[in-house]
Amino acid sequence: MIEAFVSNTPFFTYILLPLFIFSARVCDVSLGTIRVIFISKGYRNIAPFIGFFEVIIWLLAIGQVMSNITDAASYIAYGAGFATGTYIGMRIEERLSLGNVIVRVITNKPAKDLLEYLRSGGYGVTSMDAAGSTGPVTILFTVIRREDLGEVVGVIRRFQPDAFYSIEEVKTVTEGVFPEKKSKYFMSNRDIMKYFRKDK
Repeated sequence: MIEAFVSNTPFFTYILLPLFIFSARVCDVSLGTIRVIFISKGYRNIAPFIGFFEVIIWLLAIGQVMSNITDAASYIAYGAGFATGTYIGMRIEERLSLGNVIVRVITNKPAKDLLEYLRSGGYGVTSMDAAGSTGPVTILFTVIRREDLGEVVGVIRRFQPDAFYSIEEVKTVTEGVFPEKKSKYFMSNRDIMKYFRKDK
């Protein structure tokens, strides 16, 4: 009787219920976003576990919406939770910094200092001479861990502030030269996630 009374109060209808639906959608959409990203990066062993909790939370949220189908606040909470969950999922993935990227640098200035600095930092860099629209250029290629992207971009801007560079995702890397990173933690995110990666 008390539960029936509480469920009919404006506080429940316009505060508690929308808050629950919003929170549930944030959780399930965040998990869904991470699950899709994990699949695309080859971490297919952990994806089913994430999907299990994702769909259960979604069922709880949609069940409450369908039980209160005339309540506009539930629809607003559902949509807001979806949008927020998508953003949070992407932010979490950025923090995990999974995968590798290829960085291409094209410059019409001498790139010896940039090349030597990157190589001294443990990065594998390939360079080649080419012809651009305005004359000779040097092209540098390097495949790096995504977690090192900020550092590498900073080095490029320091040595070649006017250079053109592009960044692309790399799905699979078989061999490569990468700098050794000593994490202050017992295991890094990459060390933990490699146990869930399904090699092709």
